[in-house]
Amino acid sequence: MARTTDARPRSAPDTVIGRTPPAVVLDGAELGTSALLTDGSTDAVAVPVAPAGPGDEGVQPREGTAEAAARFGLDLAEIAERVRLTGAPGESYVLQLPRPVGSSVVLPWSDLPPRLVLVGVGEGTPGDLRRAGAALARATRGLGRVVTTLGAHRGQSASDQATAARALTEGYLLAAYTPPSAAARTAPETPPAELVLLGRDGGRAAAAVEAGRVAAQATWLVRDLATTPSSTKNPAWMADQAVRLATAAGLEVEVRGPRELEAQGFGGIVAVGAGSASPPRLVTVGYTPSTTGGGAHGVRHVVLVGKGITYDTGGLSIKPREAMVPMKTDMTGAAVALAAVLGAAQAGVGHRVTAVLPLAENHFGGASYRPGDVLRLFGGTTVEIANTDAEGRLVLADALAWADAALDPDVLVDVATLTGAATLGLGKQHAALYGSDDDLVAALVEAGDASGELAWHMPLVDEYEEAVRSDVADLRHVPSDKRIGGGSITAALFLRHFVGQRRWAHLDIAGPARSTADRHEVTEGATGFGARLLLRYLSDLQ
Repeated sequence: MARTTDARPRSAPDTVIGRTPPAVVLDGAELGTSALLTDGSTDAVAVPVAPAGPGDEGVQPREGTAEAAARFGLDLAEIAERVRLTGAPGESYVLQLPRPVGSSVVLPWSDLPPRLVLVGVGEGTPGDLRRAGAALARATRGLGRVVTTLGAHRGQSASDQATAARALTEGYLLAAYTPPSAAARTAPETPPAELVLLGRDGGRAAAAVEAGRVAAQATWLVRDLATTPSSTKNPAWMADQAVRLATAAGLEVEVRGPRELEAQGFGGIVAVGAGSASPPRLVTVGYTPSTTGGGAHGVRHVVLVGKGITYDTGGLSIKPREAMVPMKTDMTGAAVALAAVLGAAQAGVGHRVTAVLPLAENHFGGASYRPGDVLRLFGGTTVEIANTDAEGRLVLADALAWADAALDPDVLVDVATLTGAATLGLGKQHAALYGSDDDLVAALVEAGDASGELAWHMPLVDEYEEAVRSDVADLRHVPSDKRIGGGSITAALFLRHFVGQRRWAHLDIAGPARSTADRHEVTEGATGFGARLLLRYLSDLQ
């Protein structure tokens, strides 16, 4: 496809998009016999503690804690009590072990790693271990190697061992993330520590660790892209990143520029991008498995459509200044779709996956679209515009209609930071999930539960259809009467008109896509929410 040159020059930061998280490796040795404790290569040993049960006094040891106490010659239970650990998941305490003065003094830990880390693991559920891994990452940032028995348990089944290893890996790697600008300054001096999981080996645990690493790397990519400032990140830059990453992964990639978009009838994408000096793009990235797997039903084709508004001023319906500040992250849906298709290829998912990225900057100028305009979207549907700050559903509608007509998907999922209403209704912990197929919705909810990226099934209320009716066009993209409410629902109802008869789901991630503070595996700023959920869904799809 033809490329166009943007009128406004952009700076090129000295950062790398698509970085690799630190290594997580398995070691079948037990804590008491591991050579890593005495060869000088390990900076810290991390062991678990759990909450007291009925009749217990103080926190309880778990796998490796008693061995560490004996090996280091320390009463870890007394230390835990002294620093008031409860064993709750996400607690941690770093014990810095002193070194002797003079050659005549020999301490029990003289030849052992100089730090012991006590980490709360709660009940040991996957969610608890994800939090424990995150706490460990933050407690040991800047070290070279950390060995741990967290999540290990004698007598574990292979399945339980794999589940625990994956959760711990994900939590550790997600919390080890630093934004690209910070990473450029600090990475040469303080890289995230390599994590060694003791007491585990075997193909199943190794595969689980690799799955956790792929999921975390996908999240890192989303965070990198969403964190990049919009002075750099315009539609052309995003398209170039997609081309670079997809080409390196051996995937098919195609970019449509503004001329192709206008000629082929993408009226929503063209209108939203018309007010900006940076013209829009539509990118498709396709992965086709090399094998004919996919279970009893064969290979499915899953199409992921992600909202890619690289900056959102609101257009002529301009946002308040404060509301614009986080709008560099309004392309998170596109980043999630891109990361998911790249992750699917890396994981060798047995289904076809295509990411469709409608990219535009919603600015204002002499060519801006206006409230009261009527747009003709892909496929011919006309839409009355009432608010230019509801641009996301317009670019998604174009991309969904095109995906339905051109890609013949078995499953069609769109993901977007779409509505403030979803945040008001569900807060920052859950995405709002809508769908036309109960089995698809159930599978996505299950994937969210398994990945820790939670989605709440919301209703498509047919009585609210009046909100998208228009007297001058086929549809109106926002309600004329604010008293109707249900802004997230009415947005989903609008999108439903563009998916044909496909099995479709809509994931509104406006709430969990951004965070004001670090919390467990979530990092401040862009969280990367959605990539792990979709990867889990693709991996589990039968």
